[in-house]
Amino acid sequence: MIIDVRSDTVTKPTPGMLQAIMTAEVGDDVYKEDPTVNELEKYVADFFGMDQALFFPTGSMANQAAIKLHTQPGEQLICDKWAHVYNYEGGGVSFNSGVSCKLVDGKRGLITAQQVSENINPPDFYHSPLTTLVCLENTTNKGGGACYDFSEIERIRTVCDAHSLGLHLDGARLMNALVAKKEDPKKYGKVFDSISLCLSKGLGAPLGTVLAGNKDIMEGAMRVRKVLGGGMRQIGYMAAAGLYALENHVERLVEDHRKAAEIADTLNTLSYVANVEPTETNIVIFYLGNGVSEQRFTDKLHQQDIRISNMGQGKLRVVTHLDYTDAMHDQFLKALKSFS
Repeated sequence: MIIDVRSDTVTKPTPGMLQAIMTAEVGDDVYKEDPTVNELEKYVADFFGMDQALFFPTGSMANQAAIKLHTQPGEQLICDKWAHVYNYEGGGVSFNSGVSCKLVDGKRGLITAQQVSENINPPDFYHSPLTTLVCLENTTNKGGGACYDFSEIERIRTVCDAHSLGLHLDGARLMNALVAKKEDPKKYGKVFDSISLCLSKGLGAPLGTVLAGNKDIMEGAMRVRKVLGGGMRQIGYMAAAGLYALENHVERLVEDHRKAAEIADTLNTLSYVANVEPTETNIVIFYLGNGVSEQRFTDKLHQQDIRISNMGQGKLRVVTHLDYTDAMHDQFLKALKSFS
């Protein structure tokens, strides 16, 4: 039995999802004739109460398209120093949009309205890039699944409105945040200009992200997706997986959060662990004590068919997901307690 808690991207389709894939009605999505894709896009747009939505093969492409739709070359966006759009999208912000990033030193990947305000370049100072966009991430990846307080998001929106800035949400694990905080997704649709919702992480679909937004932003989305190479044909098979995930895998995220909390609680009792970051959702980040080799620790786990992530700079990461069973959970906790 291999216990893989490197990421929630390692899941495989459930039997019910496979059935949905196999029985999906499909068409040519480039012509907008795939009925299952159209259904998924309408579902997500309605879910957030936004005007339109568009299906993308990946979260990175959806985020990159949103940035392109919000900005012009030579401009600048504001994001946290740990943001996915800066750290894990291959430099796409500069390559695809010709835009630079003003990095904010937030807390666990979360930034404040005051920090946004302080990092806006004066629009009449032509020596610096023109600030036009703010990108938030909820939950935060490098921040260990941390969730925004929605009142802070509203304050950031107020700052954006005062300075005519767009506001984009990287919602790679947004469903985890909505479940953990018991929030209404339509509140997000009112505050953000665009939202990317990933279907292939905690929700368990094989691929896919849906970008939702207001009409003025989404008007050019099809063209940008085409330019980025994202035009797809009978992709309704994967859209069916996404629909199944949204209809069947959201409420069960509570189980992932519970297991992550139990892992964090166990790690906090172990003498070889120096620190465990607060655990709100399905990501646990922890640090080993001085003199404890990360390589030896991960090797020891690997010998027991347990795989976790080493994020560098002393960060070790565990992510719970729908393929991480109760039996695996018990075995993993035993392995953590037995390490010496």
